[in-house]
Amino acid sequence: MSPSTHAHDPLGSRHHWIDVDGDGCSTRYEVLDLESETSVTCSNVSGGRWFSYYDRVSWTDPGRIDIDHVVPLAEAWDSGARNWTSSQRQSYANDLGDYRSLVGVTDSVNQAKGDKDPAEWLPTYDKCRYLREFVAVKIRWRLTVNSGEKTAMQNLAAGCSNVTITVTRAI
Repeated sequence: MSPSTHAHDPLGSRHHWIDVDGDGCSTRYEVLDLESETSVTCSNVSGGRWFSYYDRVSWTDPGRIDIDHVVPLAEAWDSGARNWTSSQRQSYANDLGDYRSLVGVTDSVNQAKGDKDPAEWLPTYDKCRYLREFVAVKIRWRLTVNSGEKTAMQNLAAGCSNVTITVTRAI
């Protein structure tokens, strides 16, 4: 598969992280709150503990956790988000409506992933879970899949258990 053709991350600079529900907490802190294995609030994440399933590492320092867009912003742009309204792009970048859209992961692993799709990158562990989440987000947001992605996903899916993916469409 050829690298993405975007010149920059067109969704990233203008659309993250916002306070979606008006409670004073940005999407980043909402995800940290939701995914903490210990009781925290989005306004106070100290004492939290997070598990990054990409590399199976647990963290107590929220600074070591990046919130990953399972389908990267630039990948979404290349797959159809370029045709969305600004409001739809903002909703995608801050999607708390489906737990599979945004996940807390080790910062260095997320940075290594960058804008890559499953033809270019897979987590060290739980590849089938990652594939299910990636597909769910693509369906939820009506994003296209190119031939390289499709081949990689079909090859990976052949080794995964047969599951049904249920999605509520965002658009």
